Amino acid sequence: MELNRRQFLHAAGCTGLAAGAFGQSVSAGVDEDAFGVLVDIPNCIGCRKCEFACQKAAGFDTPSLESFDDKSVFSEHRRPHPHSYTTVNRFENSNDRKLPIYVKANCLHCNEPACVSACLVGALRKQPEGPVTYDAWKCMGCRYCMVACPFQIPAYDYHNPLTPQVRKCTFCADRISKVGGVPACVQICPRECLIFGKRRELLNLGHERIRNHPDQYIDHVYGEHEAGGTSWLYLSSLPFEQIGFLTLGSEPPSHLTETIQHTVFKKFVPPIALYGLLGLIMWLHKSDAKPELKLLNTNEEEREFGDEEPLSFFSRSSWPSGGLPSDSPQPPIWINSIPGVFGSQLTWPPALLLQRAVSPVRP
Repeated sequence: MELNRRQFLHAAGCTGLAAGAFGQSVSAGVDEDAFGVLVDIPNCIGCRKCEFACQKAAGFDTPSLESFDDKSVFSEHRRPHPHSYTTVNRFENSNDRKLPIYVKANCLHCNEPACVSACLVGALRKQPEGPVTYDAWKCMGCRYCMVACPFQIPAYDYHNPLTPQVRKCTFCADRISKVGGVPACVQICPRECLIFGKRRELLNLGHERIRNHPDQYIDHVYGEHEAGGTSWLYLSSLPFEQIGFLTLGSEPPSHLTETIQHTVFKKFVPPIALYGLLGLIMWLHKSDAKPELKLLNTNEEEREFGDEEPLSFFSRSSWPSGGLPSDSPQPPIWINSIPGVFGSQLTWPPALLLQRAVSPVRP
């Protein structure tokens, strides 16, 4: 599964919205002794015990362990959601159709996470030990992290109207900070296909297994370089794009957006100048808007702009589960081709002004 240009601009643009004015830089690199998990996908049997342990460790209302024996859930692809930080999905094995592939999905805890760079208030932090942690008290609910994440992992808990939160895997940060502590999912895995340790040691182990068993693994440790590297690393017997993984480059999205954002503010291009530019664009389009308004009273066949939908900020068909409501204002997609321009809490007003300026008037 490849990350196309539009999806990359979604993530890169939203990351840049915050990186310069409020978001924290994540370009300092990762601690050599940071923790990670090596996931040996061919060894996974799809028991879903990791789902049970994760929900229990997070303090959710967790069904009995026996209920996770239900394999009917594999009929549909599932993604992590606010009350289940990890899910296991089943994929067809092109090498042996009688032996399916099971893949555990959760936050990969990137070395240089785009969600951290996009966060306006520092609610998301990359810890030296490896976890990307979340402080609900700081969160203002902008949800930029949800758009910035190239893996579309963070989910928003809309079911809690008073104190909604962004939800994702915590890497059991409270557990691994203690001597001998391991993530709950790692501890319960009966096949030891989840291996916890220092990331650099896990990379050595992964490559060693590939060398010793070339018939069992492809020569690729996913997460070693993808998006700048991740704390969760994967071994597979099939190409990763066949089992739901994105094809990503080694450059973290935050590198591009932070470079542009820092350049803009270093040269002191104040946001007020952007309002002037957007006002000029709206004025230039003013004469074009009047004929379009007349079309509102004509027959559908006579509408000059046809049935094509206006460009949207992020295609609703690809918006992560728990994303913006369908009636939310959607600024044009090309706003993301100028990542970092609206790097403040003043983001939405100019975006909506620009939407009015360039979008066709519709009934």
